[in-house]
Amino acid sequence: MPVAIRRSIGYFALFTCSGLDMAVIGPALRDLAKQTGSTLGEMGLVFFLGAVGVSIGTMLAGWILGRVSGRLFLGVTQIVSGSLLFLVPHVGWYVPLLALFMVKGIAGGMVGTSANTLLQWTHGPKAAPFVNALHFFFGLGAFLSPLLLGLLLTFGARYSDAFSLLAIFDMSIGLAVLLRLSPPSVPASPALGDPSAAVRPSHVAPLVIAGMMFLFFYVSAEITFGGWLSTYAVSLSLTDSASAAYLASLFWLAFTVGRLVSIPMAIRFSSAHILAAALVCCAVFLGLLVAMPASPAVLWICAIGVGFSMAPMWPSGYNLAVQSIRLTAGIGAVIMMGDSVGGMILPGLTGLFMERAGAAAMTELVLASIGATTVAFVAILVVRARRRAALSPQQ
Repeated sequence: MPVAIRRSIGYFALFTCSGLDMAVIGPALRDLAKQTGSTLGEMGLVFFLGAVGVSIGTMLAGWILGRVSGRLFLGVTQIVSGSLLFLVPHVGWYVPLLALFMVKGIAGGMVGTSANTLLQWTHGPKAAPFVNALHFFFGLGAFLSPLLLGLLLTFGARYSDAFSLLAIFDMSIGLAVLLRLSPPSVPASPALGDPSAAVRPSHVAPLVIAGMMFLFFYVSAEITFGGWLSTYAVSLSLTDSASAAYLASLFWLAFTVGRLVSIPMAIRFSSAHILAAALVCCAVFLGLLVAMPASPAVLWICAIGVGFSMAPMWPSGYNLAVQSIRLTAGIGAVIMMGDSVGGMILPGLTGLFMERAGAAAMTELVLASIGATTVAFVAILVVRARRRAALSPQQ
């Protein structure tokens, strides 16, 4: 098997674990609140502090990557992440649980940033479909995780059993990476865009900022919708707890199918065209859910539609932002700060909004975040057009 493909498979496995770990939290929020004697509003801090940890891990990865053995770094970090997940259902105090999620977020941020950057280094200018595939496997893990939880609850098991099984899988993948994966070294010239384009701070900085803001607003919408969907459905008496877990799994299934479809689409269509279509479709489904929040049928249909529409946004936006710049570990970490901070603020505050304004506030917040994502997308296009115009006399 070619070395590049073997590396890619390792990164895909790591992102599958990331999806599994992230998506099991939402359906388990009520149980975790009961476990720690806290309210749903207080449990929103799980998302906030977890994302704080991801932000720290993202910046640490940008500094560490290339300075230590990639195999040792990724393998040990993934094993630590799995060990922390195993502890989640066994911590009976609120503050220690928040601290645990923050530390786990640091590990997750390190793994996510490293896998994205190393995949770009492995495939260079041809990385776009591989990045889409990487995030397909994140969606696959996110689909399987609530499905596993729903099946266990249906057959009388406890939610803690799902955490234990996922933790064992995480640690197994970490051990496999530690023993088998050989990441690429830091490239001498990691140009992923036009090799003749001059790299100036006045050209790079606006694209980096626009890309960071795109990921911030998109991830805010994705994590809020996926993380609070089950609680939203139960709070409005649209389904019971087991069915709510299946609803979350259906959302992530649609998300996964969308990621799979986006792989050949990334070969045939530009990232800008894919993003434009995805943003419009997502806004339509969210608008329908805002207009008819009490309809179970609309909820299930829109969960599918929103999941499918959101699927290509992250990889397409990331590709669009980095296509015209030289991607270093530091620049990649700065752009992905938008991802980690986006998973921090809105998902963390949503529980408080739902307690005070009603469960329907969740979908309104997500729709507003998708609107802001669209503004950031337009900003990326404008900055790219201006950069091309500025460089054209030199070419």
